[in-house]
Amino acid sequence: MRVRKTRINGLLVIEPEIFGDSRGFFMETYNQARYMKAGVSERFVQDNLSLSSRGVLRGLHFQNPAAQGKLVYVLEGEVFDVAVDIRKGSPTFGLWHGEVISSENRLQFWIPPGFAHGFCVLSEQALFTYKCTEFYAPEHECSIRWDDPFINIDWPCSEPILSEKDKNAPFLKDVSEDKLFILGDLD
Repeated sequence: MRVRKTRINGLLVIEPEIFGDSRGFFMETYNQARYMKAGVSERFVQDNLSLSSRGVLRGLHFQNPAAQGKLVYVLEGEVFDVAVDIRKGSPTFGLWHGEVISSENRLQFWIPPGFAHGFCVLSEQALFTYKCTEFYAPEHECSIRWDDPFINIDWPCSEPILSEKDKNAPFLKDVSEDKLFILGDLD
């Protein structure tokens, strides 16, 4: 397994080892010992799966309290996956990192607690899955506008298909201070 660090501390792009032949392939999607060695030491408590069509954009989502770390990957199709640093006190606060992940490249993206997360579907449809370090808590769920000019994400779609919640999400500057994370409190 190869691990690539990003310009934002904590975000990792993981390329699992693939064993393939004429019959197909095999890969470990998660192995606690290997991921701990790579820097992903959190315990996972929930797995999620979503199916979306081309142009669907989900995000930018986070929850606080009960912040979730997410190990994301694509089982079918292709997405542009994004994480935004929303840790107050972080030198990269408000910066984003995007990664094209697909069933072809089989990349995984580790997004630790303290980040907002979203993705846009590039293929006809995408089967997207992720492991979470905390249970989903709808009462603590928050969103940030996908097109926030302060964050300025270079999305590969100009007119995405959005949920009502995502259409009406606030800009980062309008998110209540108590909903953002403090860098040292996440350790």
